[in-house]
Amino acid sequence: MGAMSKPLIFLGLESSCDDTAAALVRIGSDGAPDILASVVHGQAMLHADYGGVVPEIAARAHAEKLDTCVREVLGQAGLGLADVDAVAVTAGPGLIGGVIAGVMCAKGIAAGAGLPLVGVNHLAGHALTPRLTDRVAYPYLMLLVSGGHCQFLIVRGPDDFTRLGGTIDDAPGEAFDKTARLLGLPQPGGPSVEREAAHGDASRLRFPRPLLDRAGCDMSFSGLKTALLRARDQIVAEKSGLTRQDRADLCAGFQAAVCDVLAEKTRRALSLYMAEAPAAPLIAVAGGVAANGPIRAALTDVAAEAGARFLAPPLALCTDNAAMIAYAGAELYAQGHRDDMTLAARPRWPLDNASPAMLGSGKKGAKA
Repeated sequence: MGAMSKPLIFLGLESSCDDTAAALVRIGSDGAPDILASVVHGQAMLHADYGGVVPEIAARAHAEKLDTCVREVLGQAGLGLADVDAVAVTAGPGLIGGVIAGVMCAKGIAAGAGLPLVGVNHLAGHALTPRLTDRVAYPYLMLLVSGGHCQFLIVRGPDDFTRLGGTIDDAPGEAFDKTARLLGLPQPGGPSVEREAAHGDASRLRFPRPLLDRAGCDMSFSGLKTALLRARDQIVAEKSGLTRQDRADLCAGFQAAVCDVLAEKTRRALSLYMAEAPAAPLIAVAGGVAANGPIRAALTDVAAEAGARFLAPPLALCTDNAAMIAYAGAELYAQGHRDDMTLAARPRWPLDNASPAMLGSGKKGAKA
């Protein structure tokens, strides 16, 4: 980001799925970002009985929690609204009730305090995180891999993205969650499956590697959970039950398949990106699935092979948070972006308008 004449403080709000978040990020006069305060209130307990996020429950919880979050971050930073220079808010994509709650709260604050308003694409927040944490240079390759999304993006600017490919059905995080449900493991599924897989034999059950035979960077994960369901039922039929070891082996086999698919598709995306001869080649990951150890290790190897630096921001900034929204808002603000009271909440909002839209809508909200 270019230098600003004086330091500016951005208030960010995020409520696109099941985390209510607020943050304050200061952008120094040299353009260096500094997270002054960040709070995230999860809703896992509210949705625990339902095996997934219930949009109506999520929306109500966001509406109740957003103002509290704002008070908390201001308190932590020892600031008042008079110290804030602009408000940035996730305006989509996501579960529409939650997005509306965030946009309405941001409009109220902006109108009441006389502050500029900047609507931010939630995915742009994730995609710009490496600039917030490590000040990396454009262009870089981004793998966004989470419960609701999975796509490869070449990031060229705060609103300039080229999508190289993505999932045509379930996101990997969804597949992990469903695998955990099928095996009676607690949610969220990612950490549970990873823990079990550590004790399993990945070679015992060979799962399919969808779309590896198809050129390009698109991915598919829904057939994988069907294969897991069949394998589980077959073991149960043979033994009239699952042992702890069976469960660990199922998890290990599933995780190995996801790993292989992500590694191979990343290899292809990297070769497309490297063909542009970037000055400082870099691939970054964000999203909850980026926290998975074996997946991270596989991607690190793929990056090294291609001669690119691999970057995974700290986990708290990989999952949904408002610091990334405040920062993305600051980059857009620096380019002259402003929104007014007509800012609309959007359930779908593709980052790349040139590429055809991804198909389908996942359990965690519309795919971009």
